[in-house]
Amino acid sequence: MRRTLDARHDRFPLRTPFRIARGVKTAADVVSVTIGEGGMVGRGEGVPYPRYGETIDGALAQIEAVRSLIEDGATRAEIAAALRAGAARNAVDCALWDLEARLAGTSVSALAGVRPVDAIASAITIGIDTADAMAGAASRAAQVPLLKIKVDRDGAADQIAAVRAVAPTPRLIVDPNESWRVEDIAARLPMLRAHRVDLLEQPVPAGEDAGLAALGGAIPICADEALHTRADLDRLAGLYSHVNVKLDKTGGLTEALALVAEARARGFGVMVGCMVCSSLGIAPAMLVAGGADFVDLDGPLWLAEDRPGGARDHAGILTAPVPGFWGTHACA
Repeated sequence: MRRTLDARHDRFPLRTPFRIARGVKTAADVVSVTIGEGGMVGRGEGVPYPRYGETIDGALAQIEAVRSLIEDGATRAEIAAALRAGAARNAVDCALWDLEARLAGTSVSALAGVRPVDAIASAITIGIDTADAMAGAASRAAQVPLLKIKVDRDGAADQIAAVRAVAPTPRLIVDPNESWRVEDIAARLPMLRAHRVDLLEQPVPAGEDAGLAALGGAIPICADEALHTRADLDRLAGLYSHVNVKLDKTGGLTEALALVAEARARGFGVMVGCMVCSSLGIAPAMLVAGGADFVDLDGPLWLAEDRPGGARDHAGILTAPVPGFWGTHACA
């Protein structure tokens, strides 16, 4: 039976601006894909990211270019060969997983051979602001298991100190989004240790990270922008202790699962993250997050309004979307 395909741009305004070192977001712009077959539909979502040269129009054009392949019943492997890793492939890959599960009357977790995740501790992210404003936000999340703070180059020390002063308990991820240099890390090591920073996420530009080897593992450092697929792991060895797996970088759940397995086999710690997105982007990522060392899937919490039935947060514990939202054959 021939499939149907719908791909569109959806926009979700944020409840408050999201600031990182390279800019400010006021809305989550996503590509939503629906693939139908035999009376069932599967859904997926991707977030085109300008840092990687992606746009909404570009992602939609990529999907349109393989429309006939999808409608003729292409497998996930055939789609992976036809589309490069990125947001477009992520949306299609996750929609196909969802469709397969519904047609088979089972769940994606069962098809993938992974344990379903109903709830998981996930970072609450604090965007860049003044140190006082970031402390105010941290004070309202001081009891969560894991905090993540976005910092810039000049104000980082004050921002980290202000957050730690009001939130001494949570594990802490610091994310400069490529705005530091290796010498900044070396100079700030005493400060980072004093404030018990558990993980430093992509502090330096991805193409300028060879100097991280000189730090000799002085602090756990996670590759984010430097990691997309398994093909990147060889270069990252000896530079990073952890890798941040995001489905919009891997190009879907299929590659994400394989990447986690290979990263673990090579001795990397694993973080599972996301873009600012709706819960349709988070539901498949939760299947990758089980057993991860760090989980950062709070993207939908930034939205003024999520998709109905989406994930919910309870004091830093993220609860999966309602049954039938994605990845199961049961109706919501």
